[in-house]
Amino acid sequence: MAASKPQSTKEEILAAIGDLSKLEIMHNQILVGIYMRPEKTAGGIILTDKTIDEDKWQGKVGLVLKTGPQAFKSDGATDFAGQSVAEGDWLIYRVSDGFAIDINGTHCRLLEDVHIKGRVSDPTVIY
Repeated sequence: MAASKPQSTKEEILAAIGDLSKLEIMHNQILVGIYMRPEKTAGGIILTDKTIDEDKWQGKVGLVLKTGPQAFKSDGATDFAGQSVAEGDWLIYRVSDGFAIDINGTHCRLLEDVHIKGRVSDPTVIY
């Protein structure tokens, strides 16, 4: 089954996820909403529900929704060299590094800050 709510733009993910004020993210975790391709490609091809649903399991880009208080804080084991992320950033990660959860019917992942591989301005360039 495909996503219960659209997740192909920043606005769609934010609208679908709703109010996160009662959700506390712990330690160095980062909550991301998984980018899922739209039903129709730029070239006009209609993707099947199964193809779209695969992004839930294989999607490597997510929108930062919330971060824990220790995210991207350097310590004796890790130096982030001043790098950080902000809500609304699109991040690249290895799928197996995340903990998959659905919040308000929106497909998300919880990731540790050290598992972030990069940031991208356009999520459609990564697959």
